[in-house]
Amino acid sequence: MFSIRPSALLLWGLFAFLTPLAWASPRVVAAENFYGNIASQLGGESVIVTSLLSDPNVDPHEYESSVAGAKAVARADLVIENSGGYDDWMDKLLGASPNPRRIVLKAFDLAVHRLPDNEHVWYDPANVGALADKIVLALKTLDPAQSSAYERRLRSFQAELLKVSDKMATLRARFVGVPAALTETLFLYQADLLGLRILTPFEFQKAVAEGEDPPASLAVVAENQIKARQVRVLVFNLQTVTPETDKLRTLAASQNIPVVGVTETMPRTETYQTWMLRQLDSLQSALQN
Repeated sequence: MFSIRPSALLLWGLFAFLTPLAWASPRVVAAENFYGNIASQLGGESVIVTSLLSDPNVDPHEYESSVAGAKAVARADLVIENSGGYDDWMDKLLGASPNPRRIVLKAFDLAVHRLPDNEHVWYDPANVGALADKIVLALKTLDPAQSSAYERRLRSFQAELLKVSDKMATLRARFVGVPAALTETLFLYQADLLGLRILTPFEFQKAVAEGEDPPASLAVVAENQIKARQVRVLVFNLQTVTPETDKLRTLAASQNIPVVGVTETMPRTETYQTWMLRQLDSLQSALQN
């Protein structure tokens, strides 16, 4: 789970008390870098964006807040977090530097499509589109002089986001009902929209997502599905790797079942849209071979 250093709370609380919050450009802090990227696309040069969780090589569940992150939150005009139990550490940072003028957006609460027991709402383009609308509304409130520019960027962003939805519709038309395996719940939003038939037991996926050991009986079920080639592809979360998920990956390779890697945070060289499209392209290549 996420953790926070108690000593850091004192430091950033003091910083929040001593630091003025008025800035020429809106300062945006995103808990995760994909939300920061979306804010950057919408705000352009008119905003200053800081993303706290940005390394795609790090398991997000092991993230620890830093003093630098706490300072950024204390100075922020707009904070974007996922919520839904995914990044509770951000609420601690917000509580350490109270500011009634700061706007806080919680993507999970704003999502138009939520799956049971699944906080990974950013894997649904419709949820991202709804969040983008709220980000622009917040930026217009903070910086009304740039309202027309924010609206223009929103239209451009939504047009690019539509490419992700269109790609998913194309894949659904071709692969609906195809059996697939998942190492955890991250990809369920897109699997649902794509119409894939997920065979991996949900409780296995959920345990891995929460950093727990899945029940041994369910691990055997997931393994046997791959051994019997009951699935066409294994979608593997590259940032949540456990002995159980590694075993599934090894089994898939031994059975010539393609493995498609996905990540919870976005590679630094990509945008939200190109990240999603690249992963969908990889899935398409795996399923059509």
